[in-house]
Amino acid sequence: MTDTQNYIWTDTETGGKFDANRADLLRYQAGDTSLEAVLMERNAPLVNGLACRFRGRGVEYEDLVQIGSIGMLKAIRSFDCERGTAFSTYAVPLIIGEIRRFLRDDGMIKVSRNQKRIGAMLMREREKYLAEQGCEPTLEILAEAVGLSPEEAAVAMDASMPVHSLSEVIGDEDYTLENVIPAAEDTLGKMLEHIALEEIIGTLPELWRKILLLRYYREYSQQQTADALGLTQVKISREEKKIFTRLRQELA
Repeated sequence: MTDTQNYIWTDTETGGKFDANRADLLRYQAGDTSLEAVLMERNAPLVNGLACRFRGRGVEYEDLVQIGSIGMLKAIRSFDCERGTAFSTYAVPLIIGEIRRFLRDDGMIKVSRNQKRIGAMLMREREKYLAEQGCEPTLEILAEAVGLSPEEAAVAMDASMPVHSLSEVIGDEDYTLENVIPAAEDTLGKMLEHIALEEIIGTLPELWRKILLLRYYREYSQQQTADALGLTQVKISREEKKIFTRLRQELA
């Protein structure tokens, strides 16, 4: 059984599936508060695995685990057993959110407001170019659009998106994100990102979910998506920008 599984095994007497987390969560929500410690201990490997992804940010690993444990505790206390969602699927975004919030607000690495502002301007220009041209702009194009040199633009973009830094240490201390892209060994990281993204998409308004389905799963153009939903291409473009902003905020 891997660290990221939801502790489900076969019940040999009934031939069915037994979910230890769900069973204990039901008892916990019924009033057995002693199970809080049991749930925290059982799911500690999930917290540890997620904390590993944020090593090398100027914060001790043990501190990252403690912060991640706050997210796990919040998940235990707020999980709804009627959701029909695996507990690990629900817990991952809360754990990642706590760690990222700590690094952003209290971490040792600070990004100036001016760099954040420039980074936001560059991202808006990127989205505008994507919507109009249908392809990724070069750094030179983005820099020219906001009146910067390519070097200044590169610094601002790197500063505003630390989560995606290629120098980020992940897993063992000998490996960075640059070392493993696009190695197949990074399946855990991809799976966790997929779980977090799936959970966030599930909370989006119905129109936004339909736009994502048509644009990025069925690969419709903006005009085709507009026709399918009875909207204008301009409306689809504006809604996409709102969707991207929301996803960046949730995953930041």
